[in-house]
Amino acid sequence: MALKRKVMLCFTLCLLLPGVGYGHGGVAYEEDLCVINIDFLQAHFTIYQPEVSGNEEFCEEIPSVSDTVFVMEYQHEFLKQMPVDFRIIEDAQDFGIYARWEDVQTIPDIEAVTVFYQPPVVREQGAFTTEYEFTEGGTYIGIVTAAHPDNGRVYNAVFYFQVGGPDYGTLPWFFALAILLQCLYWLSNGGLKKLKRQKEQL
Repeated sequence: MALKRKVMLCFTLCLLLPGVGYGHGGVAYEEDLCVINIDFLQAHFTIYQPEVSGNEEFCEEIPSVSDTVFVMEYQHEFLKQMPVDFRIIEDAQDFGIYARWEDVQTIPDIEAVTVFYQPPVVREQGAFTTEYEFTEGGTYIGIVTAAHPDNGRVYNAVFYFQVGGPDYGTLPWFFALAILLQCLYWLSNGGLKKLKRQKEQL
């Protein structure tokens, strides 16, 4: 019975794991809003593709390879005083949805994988907006950096996103593992013996 409980526990965890991505990196959902966390500083984060999707809002899954507008509405007054920059890099090292600032720091030449860079700018009105036209679909990492105006301390947000359709990543492996665990449970529960008995009765 202990084996059965362990198998079922693993199976349940396996089914739950794919949902972990809803709130990873520097971007999270809060009350149906997409929020970017620049350390302890927050901003509402919205992505638009006006040419193909009008006013439809996106968070981390950008459906089309097209002109894309990134908007951050500052929720902390302090951000209005800080120069903020925004960089988009290719996820060439497959950091994936759990990409962190520490991962970015290991990239030997960040300029080589950079597809877009918005230099630091102060937005006293509280809304940071920038635009980039993607030419290729794929997986990318966004990097937001805000610098303290007085002491030079730097705050960061790193988030993974995909362009041009879903990237299932490791999800197929989770489903494969779920099927394997289900088979193991079936075998440990005498499924093979039951199947043989049913054949013998026919």
